[in-house]
Amino acid sequence: MKQILQSLADGKTEVAEVPVPASRRGHLLIRSAVSLVSTGTERMLVEFGRAGWIEKAKQQPEKVRAVLDKVRTDGLLATLDAVRGKLDQPLPLGYCNVGTVVDVGAGVANFSVGDRVVSNGRHAEVVAVPTNLCARVPDGVSNESAAFTVLGAIALQGIRLVQPTLGESVVVTGLGLIGLLAVQLLRANGCRVLGIDFDEAKLAIAAAYGADVVNPSAGGDPLAAAEAFSRGRGVDAVLITASTTSNEPLRQAAHMCRKRGRIVLVGVAGLELERSDFYEKELTFQVSCSYGPGRYDPSYEERGVDYPIGFVRWTEQRNFEAVLDMMSESRLSTTDLVTHRFTVADAPAAYDTIVGGGPSLGVLIQYPTAVVPASIGGHERTLVVRPRPQGRTDPGVAFIGAGNYATAVLAPAFVAAGARLLTVATANGVSGVHAARKFGFAATTTDAGAVFDDPNVAAVVVSTRHDTHADFVCRAFAAGKHVFVEKPLALTLEELAAIEAARAAARQQGHEPLLMVGFNRRFSPLVNHLQRLLEACPGPRAMTMTINAGKIPAGHWTQDSETGGGRIVGEACHFVDLMRCLAGSPLTAATLQRMAGPTRDTAVITLGFANGSVGAVNYLANGSKAYPKERLELFADGRVAVIDNFRSLCGYGWPGFRRQRLWRQDKGQRECAGAFMRAVAGGGASPIPYEEVVEIAAAMIRLDAEGRV
Repeated sequence: MKQILQSLADGKTEVAEVPVPASRRGHLLIRSAVSLVSTGTERMLVEFGRAGWIEKAKQQPEKVRAVLDKVRTDGLLATLDAVRGKLDQPLPLGYCNVGTVVDVGAGVANFSVGDRVVSNGRHAEVVAVPTNLCARVPDGVSNESAAFTVLGAIALQGIRLVQPTLGESVVVTGLGLIGLLAVQLLRANGCRVLGIDFDEAKLAIAAAYGADVVNPSAGGDPLAAAEAFSRGRGVDAVLITASTTSNEPLRQAAHMCRKRGRIVLVGVAGLELERSDFYEKELTFQVSCSYGPGRYDPSYEERGVDYPIGFVRWTEQRNFEAVLDMMSESRLSTTDLVTHRFTVADAPAAYDTIVGGGPSLGVLIQYPTAVVPASIGGHERTLVVRPRPQGRTDPGVAFIGAGNYATAVLAPAFVAAGARLLTVATANGVSGVHAARKFGFAATTTDAGAVFDDPNVAAVVVSTRHDTHADFVCRAFAAGKHVFVEKPLALTLEELAAIEAARAAARQQGHEPLLMVGFNRRFSPLVNHLQRLLEACPGPRAMTMTINAGKIPAGHWTQDSETGGGRIVGEACHFVDLMRCLAGSPLTAATLQRMAGPTRDTAVITLGFANGSVGAVNYLANGSKAYPKERLELFADGRVAVIDNFRSLCGYGWPGFRRQRLWRQDKGQRECAGAFMRAVAGGGASPIPYEEVVEIAAAMIRLDAEGRV
């Protein structure tokens, strides 16, 4: 299928061939009929991509500070790789889609195949969207009108925050699509509306909708116009729907308002406020968040947990429905808002139009057909990118998951190891296409089953969300595949038991599956050097590992106990494994002490090992990014070794050794992948013994749940 992608590196807009997305639980699979370009948001993304490096930096000063911090802690080369990796990822465009449901995922009760729906789906021929971000289109509403629903919901949410009452005077600053929709919705609320813009064509449309208008570029004085419009009392409210870096819209809004007036920002504007402007009038100011309550809440958007209507009357979905009702009753018109129509194949011309400065307002993307097929066939979910390499007999490798870590770290590591990359499977298809192009996969698919069914795939690399790891490992074992799985191996003891049962079943069938967890720190060249030094110190060791992990919001999926397992299980396991490796002895005891807080991811883990070694893992999420991320201190037999951020190893008291420094940070990812591939190709044992992998997984699960092992 065709999908519109945007490069943030060079600003190129591309119509790419992408596999049809997978049908997922709680989602609708929708074949698109038409989608609307958001000329504000999407134009900013295109302009950002087309800007040079200096201009990009000026637009994101907070990102520049983060980059400089990373240079100081991780080094220039590692930072350049990270920045290029971020900008290199294609960005799917669009969030105003209309189409027909062709499949419903498990757990969906309120929609059926054949329903015509609006959603915040991308500009693509087929989209997969959670049900709470969809709404059924009434029969009397055309596809083109329905395409304005999401923008209408953004306007409506801003108006709900304004809380207008019948007869109030409201100013709308910025008469783009959202502003013109807001004018109509305010008029439907019984409000008198004054519209401000620099474009005479937009002012004419607003006037046709019943608004008074003023054009500052033609000599109009917005403050004088607002004074006259409000009969000298000051307007009741101002809705800012403009997109600008200037502080003028907010300053102007404060001067227009009556005492205790309301200002709501829907668009983008400078936020350098004068206290006196707000203090003397006791003005209220609020920023509106997109389509309404539920936005950016994973429980609502991804898991479909609705808010009770008695407590939250207007959610994202219910705002969609309200806008569609207004369209159905002919109280919200979009006829005058459409200025351009393009086929999806001509989409780059659409973006040239909105960026080029010519007159444009509503730009629609049309798709070949709205006819619903009987089903989405498997062939549509797999895309051959290039012919499979001929004449090679080495083991074929497939990836499941192509997120940030997979494309920035794992895929390059397996390429460096000489792996024959066959297929990359992802849920939405876009990241898979990017990975296939960049790293040389022969095909990409949104059907993970295709990976397990392929007899040429000898090993599977699993780099998906943590709650899927155990299931994919079990499926790989059942299919006779070796597995490299990113940490953690499992989130529960039940999942761990299922993995052990699947491995036992595979062994009964004559297959000896390798299981490798991506505990790469133990493969770092600095750790390897330290292990060689420790050969002269056979006694127990005392170790301290401090991880300046950084803050991750409570709503992030890694913090969710069901999806990510939390950061102790999901990431701190890295460092417990490293100490297990350096101790060279089984873990016999462990305790976990957390710092109080909403995320529970700042903790101290103490470890005891069978040979008398001890360790402490300080996993800290409350530090500064300017401080290096990882530091290991090891004490043994009158000697001390310190590894700083996997860039340097310093020795104190070691005969003949004082310091080793690397040109660039090396956490051992490439050697980790290489060791796994050598074991697969040579039929040897797993580089990390299976018993150690299970030992660490079980210990972390128990530690997180009970605080001790």
